[in-house]
Amino acid sequence: MKKRVLVYILFVTTFFTLQSCVSNYVVSNNQTYKTDAKFASLEVKAVSNNSNNKGQRVLASMATTNDAIKRSAIENAIKHSNTIDNILSEAESYLGTPYRFGGTSRSGIDCSAFVLSVFGAAAGMDLPRVAAEQSQEGDAVERTELQKGDLVFFSHRGSRISHVGIVEEVTPEGEVKFIHAATSKGVMVSSLDDNYWGPKFRFAKRVVKENGLSILNN
Repeated sequence: MKKRVLVYILFVTTFFTLQSCVSNYVVSNNQTYKTDAKFASLEVKAVSNNSNNKGQRVLASMATTNDAIKRSAIENAIKHSNTIDNILSEAESYLGTPYRFGGTSRSGIDCSAFVLSVFGAAAGMDLPRVAAEQSQEGDAVERTELQKGDLVFFSHRGSRISHVGIVEEVTPEGEVKFIHAATSKGVMVSSLDDNYWGPKFRFAKRVVKENGLSILNN
């Protein structure tokens, strides 16, 4: 009888012990599984959000940069236009001034001194004194690409540059008008289509950058 009781007690104890171990194992697995899955989900979500935020910051930075470039381009265009307007306004204020070889004032002025005075007063530029040396400055411009404020150079004999003027207007038809100090009538406006000046035209130069700054000083 005692043996049966002992066997029964041993059986029951073993059964509950095994059940407890199995339960703990299962619960432990469930907890581990759930915990791992939860952490993995949170980790992926965090990376995803970080990537989105980074992408948004990059896009915002690009938009800001593009806006800055556009503003800068507009500001430069306005500055360039104002500089050219100032040059032409100063040049036109000399209209009617008599020509005088070697002259440098409004009482009498020659072609290169006229250009030197105009660009100095209106744009703060320091051009050489004589036309031949002025023709060495700036960037070459094709006749078809001429704009207001460009310099046009001429020669009366051979290839030596002996005269200079400032482009005042380019008409829709392509006619180029320039203002200069002519020996015959002083400071006046002429055309490259003119029978006298047309054949004497040699080339043109641009001494003011598109951003309104001097090519000579930058």
